[in-house]
Amino acid sequence: MSRSLKTLFLLTDIGFLLYWIVTWRAWIPKDYLYQDYTNPLLVSWNLSFLPLDLLISATGLYSLFLLRRSDLRWRLVALISLVLTFCSGLQAIAFWSFRADFDWSWWVPNLYLMIYPLFYIRALFSSNDPATLQQTSTTPQSGSSTSVT
Repeated sequence: MSRSLKTLFLLTDIGFLLYWIVTWRAWIPKDYLYQDYTNPLLVSWNLSFLPLDLLISATGLYSLFLLRRSDLRWRLVALISLVLTFCSGLQAIAFWSFRADFDWSWWVPNLYLMIYPLFYIRALFSSNDPATLQQTSTTPQSGSSTSVT
């Protein structure tokens, strides 16, 4: 795992945890809250990201843990985290787009969540390391598929 991905995982995963603590405790100044932040539907929409964001943090931090233990499963867990991160950013950007709400204080972090994973997802798949993700191969003798880790 590259140093930049480690850094981005830590920033993103700890950032999500801090965001939800700050949000839950209502520490965000009202000037920085999203438009219609008192609307119960929008509050529910925002809270609907809580499980996804916590799963992103859990998988990102777990991939770093696996890497430290030299456990090759870190790649698969990192891929899961990156895909979930992309989806989180995409969902938020789509929502704000449909509402025609273009507040950069909400767009920039969500564009970050949507864009940065794309570079690392590609890198995980294009690595020459034989331990990249799981590959399925067919053995010529039996014609059966086997999973190689």
